[in-house]
Amino acid sequence: MNIKIVCVGKLKEKYFKDGIAEYAKRLSRFAKFKIVEVPDEKAPENMSEAEQEHVKEVEGEKILSKIKDKEYVIVTAIKGRERASEELAKEIADLGTYGHSDITFVIGGSLGTSPAVNKRADDLLSFGKLTMPHQLMRLVLTEQIYRAFMINSGSPYHK
Repeated sequence: MNIKIVCVGKLKEKYFKDGIAEYAKRLSRFAKFKIVEVPDEKAPENMSEAEQEHVKEVEGEKILSKIKDKEYVIVTAIKGRERASEELAKEIADLGTYGHSDITFVIGGSLGTSPAVNKRADDLLSFGKLTMPHQLMRLVLTEQIYRAFMINSGSPYHK
């Protein structure tokens, strides 16, 4: 199975890099895992709605350029469907069983994802209504993907 996270912006903090690297190493026994970063657009505080939509559109084009047609795409979005770790694990297992061996998760920029990215998505995944820094979301998502594989392997890690 191939798991990819496409995300906006660079990861700067060493402690996030270290955490993600640890889970990526652990994941390597289950799947090929990679993170693809696309540059973020400048988003000053006092942008008009039109300017915000433009930023999302430009970032969206960059995200979509990193996604192939055959990939099953799950976009992280507040308006997505929340699910328990066990549900996510089952979905990942089912995707592999039914021919979707290339799964791509998307983490948008600070303004979210464009309508074009959401339209390309096969599913929207919500981690709740909490707002998290994108760097932390990357770590949390990576851990949850690892957790899903551990659940599917019957490991006690999840308990």
